[in-house]
This record gives sequence, structure tokens and C-alpha cells, in this order.
Amino acid sequence: MQLMQFYIDDLIKKALLEDINYIDITTDYLVDDNATTAKLVAKDDGVLAGINVAMRTFELLDDSIEYDLFFKDGDKVKKGDIIAKMTGKTRALLKGERTALNILQHMSGIATATNKCVELVKGTNASIAETRKTLPGLRPIQKYSVVAGGGKNHRYNLSECAMLKDNHIDAYGCLTNAVNALREKIGHTIKIEVEVRDLKELDEALNAGADIIMLDNMSCNMMREAVMITAGKAVLEASGNVTHENIRQIAETGVDIISLGALTHSVKCFDISMKIDL
Repeated sequence: MQLMQFYIDDLIKKALLEDINYIDITTDYLVDDNATTAKLVAKDDGVLAGINVAMRTFELLDDSIEYDLFFKDGDKVKKGDIIAKMTGKTRALLKGERTALNILQHMSGIATATNKCVELVKGTNASIAETRKTLPGLRPIQKYSVVAGGGKNHRYNLSECAMLKDNHIDAYGCLTNAVNALREKIGHTIKIEVEVRDLKELDEALNAGADIIMLDNMSCNMMREAVMITAGKAVLEASGNVTHENIRQIAETGVDIISLGALTHSVKCFDISMKIDL
């Protein structure tokens, strides 16, 4: 997966403008603009994501900057590892430090959290995916980070897949009729996913020919039965109240996908610091 450069540059410029709308009072009044070397250091164990985005932050402030990367996105790093070294103008390094680290720490936090879930379900049929519960403007880097952590992406947005959730079905009045009405209007490349709350709705979704069925907040016993009933006729996604404590049990029911909004909407940042070499 590759992030578009124009998106990255736009994101960084907005973040820098938010952080430096006029001058950096401390840096501009205090520090000479000589060449300096700095390093990024991991302060915990985890999975890296966003290192090239971080470097691009410094490049936009100093086009003469040079850097060496010792890890790439998707690599596991340990506490104390030097992730990168940069040589460039001191002012640019200091001005870009917080923006670069904010992005890098957030992306690496998502990759690390995703990888933990991937490891917990290892050996089962289940893949780990995020949801659309992303922060405004950050969806591309958040979804990219899930992939860096070993997960897979759910639909990107509302235009990518027809997904009937409980409110759509309740508003339309009938699951089967809603699926049929959608199928008459959508193009042949678009899949239909249906959220179901019990085995009765599962049967209806299967009979309606849903491509993907989301098992919403079901018990593991009910999901196990749903897998037997479905027998491969549709992709099954488990969602709702997934934790580190129960994710393995959910995976062992035989579902194909486990989606977690927490991977993007409430993830803990991965701790990384920048240190100027003296």
C-alpha cells in the first residue's frame, strides 16, 4: 500500500501551519541555523509506521536535509533502537520535531495495536480490519498503518461498498427488499454487506444473496453457529465489543474478519523521541 504524495504534503503543511502560524519564537530567536544531526529513538517495543511521512516533514522545512533510515514501515522495533538519523538545518529540525513525531507516533501506535491483534488470532482463519471510525482528514494514514501492522482494510468510505446496517434496514422496513432494491441500482463491481443481529436475520441475509455479513455483537456460541449455517456462502465479519481478552475466542468460531474501531479511534501513541546529537 502506498500513500499519495500530494495527500501527505497537504496533511503535513496543514499541521505545520497549525503549529507555526507566524514564527517559532523560541527557535528563531535563540538558535543559529547551522547544520545539526538528530536521531529518532524508540522508547518502547512496537511496529513502525509513518517513517517516510516523518522524514517528509523535515524535507518540507529544509530541502537540503539528509537522512538514514534503519527501519522501514512494518518493521518491529525495540526500546532504545535508533530508527533514523537526520542531518540538516537546526531550525528546521526543531520546527518539524513535534509535527513529525505526532504523525509518526500515531501511525506507529495503530500499527502496533493492529499487530498485537494479528498475533492474538494467529493460526486461525480470521483477518484483522479497522472500521470507518477514523479521525477526520487522517483516514488514509490510519488505514495505511493498519496494513503496516499486518491487518487488512475495511471499505474506505461510503462510496466503496453498499453496507446495510441496522438503521438502514429499520428505515427501509425489510432486509430482503432492501438488498434487492440495492442490487437493481448498483454496478456489478460493488459488493453488498448486511449487518445482522441474530440467526434469523442471518438466514434472511443469506437467502437475499448478501456478499458479506456482519455479525453484530453476537456471542461466540451464536457466531460459531452462524459459521456453520453460512458454510462459506458469504464472508462473515465479527464486530462489536472485541477486546484482547476475547479476540482469540472470536477468531476460533471460524469468522473471516474481525473489525475493531478501537484500532483508529482510541489507539495509544507509540512513544518515539527526537534527540539532537551533541
